[in-house]
Amino acid sequence: MHSLAFLVGVAACASQVAAQAYTWKNVHTGGGGGWVGNVIFNTKQKNLAFLRTDIGGAYKYAPATDSWIPLVDWANNAEFDYWGTESIATDPVNPNNLYIEVGLYTNSWDPNNGTILKSTDQGATFTSIPLPFKVGGNMPGRGAGERLVIDPNNNNVLYLGARSGRGLWKSTNAGLTWTKTSLTATGTFAETPSDTSGYNSDPLGVGWIVVDTTGPSTAAGTSRIFVGVESIGSPSIWVSTDAGATFTAVPGQITNYLPHHGILAPAEKSIYVTYVDESGPFDGSHGVMYKYNITAGTWSNITPAQAISDNSYGFGGISIDAQRPGVVMAASLNQYYPDAQIWRSLDGGASWSTLYNYSYPPPNYQLAITRDYTWDISVAPWIQSYTTDTKQIGWGIEGLQIDPFDSNHFLYGTGLTLYGSHNLEQWDTVHNITLACLSQGIEETAVLGLVSPPTGAHLVSVVGDIGGWVHDNLDVAPPTLHVPVWGTSNGIDYAGNQPLSLVRTGGSAGQLATSTDGGHTWTQYANAGSLSSGKVAYSANATSIIWTPGSGVYVAKNGGAFVASTGIPSNAIIATDKSNDAYVYGAANGRLYVSKDGGATFTLTNVLGSAQSSNGIAVNNLGKAGELWTTTEHGMWHSTDFGKTVIGFSGGLTQGYAVAVGAPSTTGGTPSVFVAGTVNGVAGFYRTDNNSGSWSQIDTPQFRFGSVSGALLAGDPRIYRRVYIGTNGRGIFYGN
Repeated sequence: MHSLAFLVGVAACASQVAAQAYTWKNVHTGGGGGWVGNVIFNTKQKNLAFLRTDIGGAYKYAPATDSWIPLVDWANNAEFDYWGTESIATDPVNPNNLYIEVGLYTNSWDPNNGTILKSTDQGATFTSIPLPFKVGGNMPGRGAGERLVIDPNNNNVLYLGARSGRGLWKSTNAGLTWTKTSLTATGTFAETPSDTSGYNSDPLGVGWIVVDTTGPSTAAGTSRIFVGVESIGSPSIWVSTDAGATFTAVPGQITNYLPHHGILAPAEKSIYVTYVDESGPFDGSHGVMYKYNITAGTWSNITPAQAISDNSYGFGGISIDAQRPGVVMAASLNQYYPDAQIWRSLDGGASWSTLYNYSYPPPNYQLAITRDYTWDISVAPWIQSYTTDTKQIGWGIEGLQIDPFDSNHFLYGTGLTLYGSHNLEQWDTVHNITLACLSQGIEETAVLGLVSPPTGAHLVSVVGDIGGWVHDNLDVAPPTLHVPVWGTSNGIDYAGNQPLSLVRTGGSAGQLATSTDGGHTWTQYANAGSLSSGKVAYSANATSIIWTPGSGVYVAKNGGAFVASTGIPSNAIIATDKSNDAYVYGAANGRLYVSKDGGATFTLTNVLGSAQSSNGIAVNNLGKAGELWTTTEHGMWHSTDFGKTVIGFSGGLTQGYAVAVGAPSTTGGTPSVFVAGTVNGVAGFYRTDNNSGSWSQIDTPQFRFGSVSGALLAGDPRIYRRVYIGTNGRGIFYGN
């Protein structure tokens, strides 16, 4: 039991945690919503393919539905970094074997070394193999690749390119143990060497490995391998002819760009390399493409003429057609105007055609685009509201692959979704393909806010990079994003007595909007001033907006300008009473503050034991004024009298983060309370129906939702035991 400065009573009950049988599903958006790094096809088994994202885990292709199945939803709080995927290798000898290199950051943001997730059943189950270094699935240069490869002549042999100056590593026992090779070139390029956070200053390392199956091999494996290291000003492509025992720089190579992708074209006995001057995925202003003839030992510059003329972007994804020697495709990185470009060659890069052409014809010299494709975003129609300018093909394209068994099927990842086609060969005849969003099943967003009002849509969200949605149907992709579209939206709330009235914040100065129809339409707030980002709360009658942009607490009343609130720390989290328009609650540093004037002034009302942090705050959303719950690093506290007195929960909850209130089992009964936290030493997601601290664990072995502290919660006030979980990378889930 924790001591409380203003303790009136402590709920006394025996610690008990029961597992609650919950069914979990993704709230459907259809379009992915985040960066897709690459698609990796198995070269032995048709229709076997895998996909990697930076913060949303890995997926397996489901050909029957042309969709994707997540593979790492079982990752729990201790394994949160398993959602960062740096590279994937699918075994060309035994297709049952799958290796996924996981880890989020090489700096202090991720305390863990990287891991190899090994599966012998195509991703149904995994074994975790620790690596002796960190992995950067969400670091600069994450689109290079692939960094992890399997030797087709001996599938016990794997090569792995590391970051941070750690070099090239080799395993000879199917990934169980790893030994550093003799390669001295480690890839020294860093995006911003002066970055003190370590994020942009960490060297990109070894970017890709090509096992040359056209060369000699022994029982121990392939003799010749090529390695691309991320360096500028020194040799960046190296070759070994003794299976990685020794290396020499490949003669004749250029050294003024980073070799971002390297792929083998066995029928041509050549290697194609795309180059860029920065790390990607969202930068890169110059670049070239080269082809290396392995037999002759010569390089050819195969940069498309249009790209030479544009001279404003580099090159990322590249692929050959395994069925048609000489057919190669590549994508720009990053061409933002008028759109990204994809090139296709039928003669090994000697000549290229494009997916669209553009010009500025007289007399007005306005941009004219001729698109040689039909754009199909029916699985995620909201994409149209995001790409309101000329962009359709995308941006951040670092993975592009032609299906090795089907020349009509190709896929490529962007910073927003996955695109591709099933009639690719029409490019060469009628020169018009169907370019479709093929991201069904991929849900990859960083969720920043959730509300479930008592009327209107059951769920309204705000997310990073693309804004957010109103979900009138949880299983159907919404037709549009929140408009105006701001990219990242940070906070959202509704007015308790007028639940169709909502407010949301964006990530730039003055981005605050209100809605009176449940979020379907929005009006920019005229007096937002220069405040930006942060969270927001709406008073019960929609008379006060309380904004916490990170620099303090501010309030605007009746459409007026924002002024600083008084009596409350600048780092406070805020929640409004959903029934009484005057009351606003704040929590900071283990203390509870209350405002009786709509957020203008606050008074310290309670010190929550020895807690030093305040992590979550929720209020009764079922018509009862004055009831709230707040969490700290030492558990959770409950008040039923507007914060005057608080009661500490027992039941084994020793650490609490997000908290939410949901519907009771019977009308007028005690609401359900959901919490992300630690109960009896187990970090997870829990529910209590009686405010006694009698907890039921609602996450399951198949769905652990990654980081507990990074999750958001919203209880549904209309459906008993329904809860929404917003994750940092896997979108939104709902549980029943």
